[in-house]
Amino acid sequence: MLTDELVLLKTSHRDKVREFIVKVCDDQLHTDFGIIELSSLRGKVFGDIVSSHKGKEFTVQCPKMPDHFRHAKRTGAPLMPKDIGMIIAYTGLCKNDTVLDAGTGSGILAMYLGSIAKRVVSYEIREEFVEVARMNIKNAGLDNVELRCGDIVEEIKGLDEKFDVITLDTQNSGVVVSAVKDVLYPGGFLATYSPFFEQTKEIRNAISMARFNDVVTIECMEREISFSERGTRPSTSKVGHTGFITIARA
Repeated sequence: MLTDELVLLKTSHRDKVREFIVKVCDDQLHTDFGIIELSSLRGKVFGDIVSSHKGKEFTVQCPKMPDHFRHAKRTGAPLMPKDIGMIIAYTGLCKNDTVLDAGTGSGILAMYLGSIAKRVVSYEIREEFVEVARMNIKNAGLDNVELRCGDIVEEIKGLDEKFDVITLDTQNSGVVVSAVKDVLYPGGFLATYSPFFEQTKEIRNAISMARFNDVVTIECMEREISFSERGTRPSTSKVGHTGFITIARA
């Protein structure tokens, strides 16, 4: 039964889904469908129905990481689920792994990693980004993600711990690569994200100099399929390219 955790309230209006992530508490949620007393969620279980004062019904669901992705506060363009999925798949990330993440941003990647890995340490150079990411991670209910404010270019040189997976999403990833093996377990994986060819080539050159193994750079293109009365076709509303993922193994 629900006590004080986060829940997803979902309803539909004119064939469109509307949803809200809220915490079970004594506050009220004001929506254009009416007011919901959040205290009424106590004692409910996922799948139950709550109603606003106008009688609009909401289904109570457990928020998953894609829900947090949609609702998290942004400080810039985060990694997209398709790219995050490739990082998780190609590194074989699991519940026993510890991860070093750099370029926290809004904390989206760190949240996905933290939902799987044993522990995540994430570095972000901008304090205001750290504060936003900290809030997003707290809202996701993750207590195994540690945020640190600092420049990974310098910070990595002083780390006295090792990691199973290292993810880099920074402008200086190519510079950081040379120090990665010092904090990466033998057989561990490095994963980098870079939006441009030039940065990707710099990263590949640095990986080659550092003598990593099993290096691959991938672009994941995504096309949503649109269904309508007129016909079925690839959607034209979304851009497929976001960036390049490079995976290398120590």
